Amino acid sequence: MMTEKRAKILSIAGVIGLTVGIHYGWILEPIFGQSHWIHAIHGRFCYIPIVIAASFFGMRGGLIVAATISALVMPYILGSDQSEHNLAGELVEIVFYFAIAILAGALTDRERSIRRKQEQTQLQLERSHKLSMVGQMAAGVAHEIKNPLASIKGGVEILCSDATSDDEREEFREIVSREIRRIDGTVKEFLDFAKPRESRLEKINLTAVVTAAVKQLEGQAGERGVTITQAADPTLTVSADREKIHQVVLNLLLNAFDASANGDTINVITRATNDDRAELIVRDYGKGIEHSEVERVFEPFYTRKPSGSGLGLAIVKSIVESHNGWVDLQAAPGGGAEFRVILPLVKEN
Repeated sequence: MMTEKRAKILSIAGVIGLTVGIHYGWILEPIFGQSHWIHAIHGRFCYIPIVIAASFFGMRGGLIVAATISALVMPYILGSDQSEHNLAGELVEIVFYFAIAILAGALTDRERSIRRKQEQTQLQLERSHKLSMVGQMAAGVAHEIKNPLASIKGGVEILCSDATSDDEREEFREIVSREIRRIDGTVKEFLDFAKPRESRLEKINLTAVVTAAVKQLEGQAGERGVTITQAADPTLTVSADREKIHQVVLNLLLNAFDASANGDTINVITRATNDDRAELIVRDYGKGIEHSEVERVFEPFYTRKPSGSGLGLAIVKSIVESHNGWVDLQAAPGGGAEFRVILPLVKEN
């Protein structure tokens, strides 16, 4: 910061020296001789360092330079043999130096004041948004944990009752275990969203990662009576974190499962776009989503599912954007929803 300020001061000093040299006739007159137009340049040239100083340091800087130039040219004005009319003109010129300094400085100070207010307003908006997000996230986590805790509490009370049969104990042990896993999953999703680990980038085959995720969920798809079809370009190479991209595909597939009914199909497509990007499409044929909700599906804790945490798609968006890509949602041809993930391709040499 000091180096920048010193450079500004030195540049102003250099321009002042140039203008004063012109005013005293040390620069132009040896070349062009004395003439009226050179004398006119003498005075006008002094406006330049004043305006520069005002733009750098505001009104104070402009006034200091105006006073400095006035003091430097005053010996020339008083020492030269000039008529009373010309002397008055020179003094009026000095008055204009200060007027220019005040005007340019006032404009600069006003612009800086407006900019500071805008920055403060922006900071306040960002702070308010962060506080709102914290409140929303806290409420979401509390809501997602509250119901499983109630089930665990009820299950433990029944397990502790002497009237509970062995079959009922086994049933409620499973309920308690399932609800604990549900809480653990919610907390893990929350941590993944709130504090994601640093990405470990490497060249990966996007289609291979997608195929692995599809195979991982084939059993679950069969249980739900859902068929997954895959159309793949096997040559797509991206620079990405393999585990995080795997998580993106799993979340999109699980979201498609929740939207699908028995007998439905989920299409998974990977292909290159015309602008050298990799495109992943996950398309389901469920009931779709209202247009007014399209932008909200990526918001943390926004969900239409009774048992969903509302963090899956928010995590997808966060991961994709951290890889310099983007994700969007639109209506699928024939009904349902279509998620598109775009990632930069790595060009092979």
